[in-house]
Amino acid sequence: MTGRIGEVSTDRVRALGDWFDRHPLVGPGLAVIAWLLIVAFSSPWGRLWGTGQDAYCYWFPSLDDPYARSDWTDPIAYVYSPAFLQLLQPIRRLPWELYMAVWTLVLLGALVVLTGRRWLAVGLVLGAMELAGGNIHLLLAAAIVLGFRWPWTWAIVLLTKITPGIGLLWFVVRGEWRNLAIALGGTGLIVAVSFALMPDAWFAWGEVLSRVAGRDGTWAAVPIPFIIRFPVAIAVVVWGAWTGRRWTVPIASMLALPALWYGGLSMLLAVIALRENVAPVRPPGSRVRQATAEPVG
Repeated sequence: MTGRIGEVSTDRVRALGDWFDRHPLVGPGLAVIAWLLIVAFSSPWGRLWGTGQDAYCYWFPSLDDPYARSDWTDPIAYVYSPAFLQLLQPIRRLPWELYMAVWTLVLLGALVVLTGRRWLAVGLVLGAMELAGGNIHLLLAAAIVLGFRWPWTWAIVLLTKITPGIGLLWFVVRGEWRNLAIALGGTGLIVAVSFALMPDAWFAWGEVLSRVAGRDGTWAAVPIPFIIRFPVAIAVVVWGAWTGRRWTVPIASMLALPALWYGGLSMLLAVIALRENVAPVRPPGSRVRQATAEPVG
């Protein structure tokens, strides 16, 4: 009975995918509509049913005092590294509406990395709340997917929400030390350059982290404490690395979020891009095939 249900579900998914293949403009068309609506409802900022609540947190801080508002559970707060703020500086100089237009395009690009053209419409529906708010969960998921081919993209994870970096255990378990070195070395290089430009901000960020460590999210987060989710995340990524299941990495990273905001569930879209398994870990002396992100769609 269970097998029959699984076959029916697989057939329906395949039929839906075939429909999207026959109507290739559906996904891009919905993406354009979503972009227009998100930008339109972003102004004036702060109105009821407005968009960009989280995106505003990356636009308003000053490089002179980036952590002036850094209470983690405050709707308006910046708690990521100075490096992330510096990275966004070119678009943070734009007026709010133009900033939202560019930032939403960045998030839509991340969504395409996760779903490809074929499943873009599905991604838009499941990721609608995240796109509207403008948080970085889609960006983190895209960095994880791309990290199988370009490990330095893990820097985005490590320099923002930090703890989802537990996904790097994939490289440890599989003995992919070169990829681990690239991920950590690339992050270290960014930190060095950023620290040279804004040393005081880095010390301030350390104080922010010590202040918010151990605090769970608000009503807008899944009510499962981090202390419970984190060991599960470790088990998931270790099992996935040992058995060659790449899709476990974004799941583990999602579980390891400091607070599992409901928008963070959108990281599960990375499973679409990583659905193909790779060779499991083999006994010492045998060769393990390197995992690379396969194109989706």
